[in-house]
Amino acid sequence: MTLLMFSLLLIVSTGLLSALSGRWTAVAVRIGVGGAVAGCLIGLVPAGMAVMGGRVESIELPWSMPGGVLSFGLDPLSGLFLAAILALGALSAVYGAGYFLPSVTQPSVGMGWFWFNMLVASMAVVVCARNTVLFLIAWELMTISSFFLVTWEDGDASNRRAGWTYLVAAHIGTAFLIVFFTGLARSTGGFDLVPGMHGVPAHAGLLFIAALVGFGTKAGFVPFHVWLPEAHPAAPSHVSALMSGVMIKMGIYGLLRALTLLGPWQAWWGWALLAVGLTSGLLGVLNALAQHDLKRLLAYSTVENAGIIALATGLGIIAETGGNHGAAVLAFLGALLHVINHSVFKGLLFFGAGSVLHGTGTRNLDDLGQLLKRMPVTGASFMAGAAAASGLPPFNGFIGEFLVFLAAFRLLLGGHDGLFFAGVAGVAGLGMIGALAAACFARVVGVVFLGLPRTKAAEHAHESPGSMLFPLAVLAVLSALGGVSAGFISRIPGASLECVFPAGGGSGWELFMPMNALAAVAVVSGALFVAAGLLAIFRVRMLQGRSVAESATWGCGYAEPTARMQYTASSFAHPLVSYFNLVLGVCEKKAELSGYFPRKESFGTESRDIFVERLFTPLISRLTGLLDTLRGIQEGHVQLYIAYIAATLVALLFMEAWK
Repeated sequence: MTLLMFSLLLIVSTGLLSALSGRWTAVAVRIGVGGAVAGCLIGLVPAGMAVMGGRVESIELPWSMPGGVLSFGLDPLSGLFLAAILALGALSAVYGAGYFLPSVTQPSVGMGWFWFNMLVASMAVVVCARNTVLFLIAWELMTISSFFLVTWEDGDASNRRAGWTYLVAAHIGTAFLIVFFTGLARSTGGFDLVPGMHGVPAHAGLLFIAALVGFGTKAGFVPFHVWLPEAHPAAPSHVSALMSGVMIKMGIYGLLRALTLLGPWQAWWGWALLAVGLTSGLLGVLNALAQHDLKRLLAYSTVENAGIIALATGLGIIAETGGNHGAAVLAFLGALLHVINHSVFKGLLFFGAGSVLHGTGTRNLDDLGQLLKRMPVTGASFMAGAAAASGLPPFNGFIGEFLVFLAAFRLLLGGHDGLFFAGVAGVAGLGMIGALAAACFARVVGVVFLGLPRTKAAEHAHESPGSMLFPLAVLAVLSALGGVSAGFISRIPGASLECVFPAGGGSGWELFMPMNALAAVAVVSGALFVAAGLLAIFRVRMLQGRSVAESATWGCGYAEPTARMQYTASSFAHPLVSYFNLVLGVCEKKAELSGYFPRKESFGTESRDIFVERLFTPLISRLTGLLDTLRGIQEGHVQLYIAYIAATLVALLFMEAWK
């Protein structure tokens, strides 16, 4: 723990020094980036030891605030999330050094690195906090620091709106967390976040609902996801990668930690998480299919993957309460693996989106095209991340979903009717989510990186600097190695299972590991890479000594095909999106043609989130109207306010006397 405390102190202190550097912007960048990278690398040592060695460490410091001592702890579950935070934090810092290069002359760049370092440090404290008050302080600091990063480019009104949407949503979630932790403390008599220390809390079901809403808001579960598609496009891309890759996982971590504090699980908790997971996964990927903004699309993809993790967690609870411990182990193992794998490929995809924005100046899918030729490293890396996000072998996104599928099939093939229906829902839901995700990323890759350039911006695109490409390449390699090393990677979260299951029920998890199936996955993945390499070598050999010419793709008889004849993002997704228009709210923007020689017209589609349009907007409007009616009590006279205080005190005295 001493090494971890030192790493966090280094991250925070260098962030503060970066902010104090003032107009010495080059110095501010070096201090901020260097401190973040060094601190993250140092902190990875104790995090890795906790994950791989199963070590449990703790430290307590004196604290004058109410609620106990300043207590930190590091167990395998905390270590797993901490490793993801620090690894992606270091890569994001390196990427941000190149991404922020055009803004390096701005005096506020030091504050940008201050908030970035504070975000990394606060997330690390969240997963290590063993006291309710410390947890909530770190949680609030995480929210505030990410808010300032989302509104970094505050000259844009849409960015300011996105920041406030995120801040309001985050604090609604925090309100439910306060209810959860307060109820937990009243039931158990303590503020410590240690399982079983104070017995089983009363009203565990109500506390579970509060935890689901509070942590689910941060995780991006539907319908609490509305801040993600607003905040992610507004934030700088390295911040979007960090928020999507690991910050939303703080909601997953909090939910898993809450399950360890609430005592024996109840079956309906699993069914609730299964329903939330299915809804989030399907609506997330469907909304991603309908987007035209690349980063907004990736934000909805994050909602989808949060849904997959919730679905797996729900299956695990249903299996454990139904007596199928083997399926429960596989489901939770798949959920934890997907937490790590999603951090890798979603960080990669947001880095790729930032590189596209850096090289072209736009995130609009219909303004891009043929970028693979002009940005080969970005294109190849993004395609690896897209395959992983689609759950395709041999990439890392396949492994976690594979284990969840195995868990669902175990429930489907053995057990009573409740387990059978849970297995059917899991298999069908994961299958639909995977198929739609593959269609979504086939659309992105085809429209952005293949075909012809649709605009001058795409035609004059350029590759990003090395500081941005290095994190891309690292994450692309990690995504590619996921399938080849399936057996090893599947063992990494093993010790964390013992922290999740009640009463140490995760012990002996190795007995339920499908090692033969994972070995087959590794062999097939390796064979696919070897086959791809051999085909590449064969192609090079066949083209040696031959003249290679370029020509336009055959365009159905058109002698002079143009970029306007290609599939657009809307037309590519239309056959699928049209089936789900009821839940997508896609509206068409077109003009009716008239006359023999009609003027130039255009056609486009726009997707609106139905939860924003039909739930939150009317709710906020009515709430605002209700609050407006109370303005009359705010007269501006001090005497009236003193009267309010006096009346309140008299009412409290009467209440106390009545008791």
